[in-house]
This record gives sequence, C-alpha cells and structure tokens, in this order.
Amino acid sequence: MWGEGRVGTEFGGMTMNTAGVRRTLVAIGLAAALLASWPVPAFPQAKRGGVLTFALYQEPETLNPYIATQTASFEVNVFTIEGLLGVGPDGEYFPLLAKEVPSRQNGGVSGDGKTITYHFKDGLKWSDGQPVTCDDVRFTWQAIVDPKSGASGTTGYRDIETVDCPSPSTVVVRYKTFYAPFLSRFDAIMPRHAAGDPAEMPRWAYNRKPVGTGPFTMLEWVSGDHITFIPNRYYREAGKPYLSAVIIRITPSREVGKQLIKTGEIDVLWDLVESDVPELQPAAGVKISSAPSSFAERLVLNLADPTLDGPPLDQVEKNPHPILGDPRVREAIELGINKQEIIDKLLFGLATIGTNELHIGWARCATKPSEYDPARARQLLEQAGWKPGSDGIRVAQGARYAKDGTRLRLKLQTTTGNKLREQAEQLLIDYMKQIGLEFYIENVPSPVLFGSWASGAFRKHGHFDVVLYTTNPDVDPQSQVEGYFASWSSPTAANSGAGFNYARWGNKTADENINLAKNSPDINARKKAYCAVMGEIVKDRPHIYLYDRSSIHAYRDRMQGWVTNVWDRLGWNAEDWSLR
Repeated sequence: MWGEGRVGTEFGGMTMNTAGVRRTLVAIGLAAALLASWPVPAFPQAKRGGVLTFALYQEPETLNPYIATQTASFEVNVFTIEGLLGVGPDGEYFPLLAKEVPSRQNGGVSGDGKTITYHFKDGLKWSDGQPVTCDDVRFTWQAIVDPKSGASGTTGYRDIETVDCPSPSTVVVRYKTFYAPFLSRFDAIMPRHAAGDPAEMPRWAYNRKPVGTGPFTMLEWVSGDHITFIPNRYYREAGKPYLSAVIIRITPSREVGKQLIKTGEIDVLWDLVESDVPELQPAAGVKISSAPSSFAERLVLNLADPTLDGPPLDQVEKNPHPILGDPRVREAIELGINKQEIIDKLLFGLATIGTNELHIGWARCATKPSEYDPARARQLLEQAGWKPGSDGIRVAQGARYAKDGTRLRLKLQTTTGNKLREQAEQLLIDYMKQIGLEFYIENVPSPVLFGSWASGAFRKHGHFDVVLYTTNPDVDPQSQVEGYFASWSSPTAANSGAGFNYARWGNKTADENINLAKNSPDINARKKAYCAVMGEIVKDRPHIYLYDRSSIHAYRDRMQGWVTNVWDRLGWNAEDWSLR
C-alpha cells in the first residue's frame, strides 16, 4: 500500500453521458501513449553477480499479498510476485505482465468503461516453468472473493462480475458498474497450479514460498534469521537480474540495522525516520534516499467492546467500547497530544503534523490540524462523566458507557524493536497523564500486531484499545479509504476477516461518499467525496493522525540501480540492481 498518485486524473474527466465517456476514454488513450518511460538515472555498466543483503527489522508473517496486512510482507514479496501493471516513480501505470496499459485507443477499455481487456506479454512463465495464463488471473479473483479465503484486500474485486478468458493470453475483466480505479486491481497474480483451494488460503504452502513471475524466486526462509532469493531462470527479461542473490536479513531492531549498514555488513536498510538521517549521513559509504510519502503515523482507536470477537457493526452499536465509544473521550485524547512536540523531540522537527489520510497526491484534502489544548481535553472528560481519582487518573461517575468506578485506563500497543514508536509511547503516556487518562504499554512483535484473521491477530479480531502504527493509500486512494473506513470493511467471522476497518467505525455519510468516489467518472467529484470522508474522520476520530512521514531508506554506495519510487516497494526494479 504505497502512496496515492496522480494517475487518477487520467480517468477523471468522464461524465456518464456518452460524450463524456468518449472524452475520458480518449484521455485514457492519450495518457497511455505518454507512458513511454520515466527519467531513469544513467548508471555504469551493471556488473553481473554478487549477493545483496537487505535488512528488515520486521519479519513477515506471510508473503501472500491478499492476506498480508504488514508492510514488511510486501517489501519482501515484491522480489517474486508481480501484477498486470506496475506504477513508476512518476505515479503513472506501466505494463508488467500485460503488454500495454488498457485504454480506449488500444481497445482495452469498452465504451461504457466497464469491460477491461489485458493481453499478456509473449512467453510468460512462472518461476517453476509453467506458463502464465488468463486462468491464473481468474483464479486470483476467485480466491480473493471466496468468503472462506480470509483475503483482506477485497476492495474492487467484489465489484467485478466476471473474469473471462477468450484465450490463454487474453484477460477480460467485466465490472458490474463503472469502477473508477480499475487499473489498480490485479496488482499481484497468483498461480492456480501452485496455490490451493481458496477456502484454505491462510494455510497454503504458497504463503511461505510463493511461485511468481518476478526477477527472483525464493530459495529458503529461515524464520527469525533470513530469507534468500535467487534469480528466476524463467524471468522474461533476458540477462536479468544481475545479482546472484538477494538476502533479506531479519534484524531485531532498526538500531541494529543502522550499525550493520555503517559497517558494510548490509547493503540496504529499510524504513528509517527523520531522526536517523543526521546519524547516518556522515557515515562513509552510506547513501540516504528520502522523499515525501503518503505514510501517516496514527493511533487507531477501537470503538467496539474489546471483549467481543470480530463484532459486526450492529453489535458495535449495541456494545461500544466502554471508554472509547464516547466521541468526547476520543476528542479529549487528540486535544491532549502535543503533536508538534513529538515531531520536535523525536524527529528533529522535520515532519509535519498529521491531519488526515489523504495529505498528498491528486486527492489531497486540506483539513485543519488539531490544536494542543489539554485544558479543553480535561473539560471534555469532565462533561463525559470522568472525574479525577485520588492519584489523578479519572474514574467513571455517570459516564455514557462505562460502569461507575471504572478507571480511565487504556492499553497502548505497537511493534517491538521500533525505538521511535517506543519513545512516542512514553510521550503519549505523559500527555494522557496530564488530562487524567492512563495509557499502559503492551507491545508485540510485528507479525503478531499485523497478523491475519486466521492467526487470531488481536487487531483483526478487535481485542485492543489503541494501536500505534503507520499505513498509507495506494496510487489510487479508493482501496485504502474503502478498506479502512467503510462500514462493510470491518473484519468479522462472516467475511473471514476481510477489510481493515479495525476501528469498527460506521458512518453513513462516509459510506455514501466512499461509494460515490468508487463509481464516479469525474475526478473532481471523486476528490470532493474523499474529502467529505476525511471530514467525517476528523470529526469522529476513529484514527488520530500524529504526523506525516517521509519515505527514508539507506543503501551502500557499492549498490547500483537504485531508483526511488514512493509509489511502490524498494525492490520494484530489483532486476536492475547490481553491485560494483
């Protein structure tokens, strides 16, 4: 899930009358014609061979892109799993497995915009030598929408009526209605022959050792230590990749990773923060890649009773969180946080205060940052029936949902091994103490926090109070906005944990605008709808945005072929990487 991009503007001029459809589909064709290439830096002749070591301080739970909810999973699976299209550094789509980006001009988009046709590049094979066929795309869709599969990223796929295969190399996707972000779907294709029964997807062997079409294929995964990729001998680009292997080294923390890249024991270090730059920039042989991104660090608040297991929204309304179910408490929490001080103390003042999910890109929504007002926060808690106790922590006396005598105490959780978040937690504890609320810490390893429904992950099942982490929209924000904030996207037993609405937030206005944005052919109407959703989030606070993050990574100067692409994963062009 990397940032929102500018590609949405290429499809936004449509109105539903015939002339409007024709105008926008012509625009799609023109946009596709301009996709020739983005500027790529000139590198010396790539040297063949060499082993590149890439460090992650989070170990993936799975590499299956449709049940993964952990950023680290996608940073790893990008080396072997591909989709029909990719997104370049300029935010534009380009062909990966498809021969070209579908458009009106090339016959890939129907007159009404509901039928999309893709043609495969010639001779595509999976990493086990089997041919890639249209049936694999159809299988991918069937697996995603199977109610027993446990797929999380179902947004857009349930809007598809059929996937037809007129030939092994031709894919015809028919949508039930016009679906604005159609190019963003099928960004990962799974092989029918090497996967399994969709109803058993959480238990597939594929999840730990996927068969893909990318430049590398997995050799081994030693849990807690490393994942090794070697060249895919069936990769479609002759002579690539250049590297002999990529080793994903699992480190216990970002701090350990920083020491390893300074000594040259690793070549790439993923996911740094602003405060790491002054330490690493002077290090000999280390280069820093930094660019604005759509990542937003936030608190996700559970609005449901945390003792319930994956409650649907009708149960949430009857059984709200005894503390966080009251919007006055949520507002008090936000007003009690000194966001600028977090940025100044922990990030060298180099980040900006978070405001909403869509803070950059074509769908950017300008919402006013919350003010730091602990006095108002205390007043709100008083009004909500939370009175100061003998030790300063408030207790319920006439609160809306909590029984009298309940202590105003919430569990705050994030991933272990992340020094920045651990420091942020300490500041949050101090801020909340000043308004009479107690945060206590119970951090967990990344695979536990970001685990799947089938694994029993507490975030999926709703057994939490407040979690701290970052996430971001895709190149088109629909899947993120719908996935995290639509009422139908709450993970439940009935949908096998699909969706990312962990706050279990339901809002009629938001739902209406999410659907409008999904089906509207007008880019301005889509943006207006997204911003209406952002307004409801700011008002209701299912998420509290702390700060907007840059995309910062480090690599050794012996590495060649690095091209920053904030719309995709670090390894998006790993076939071009080499070592000198």
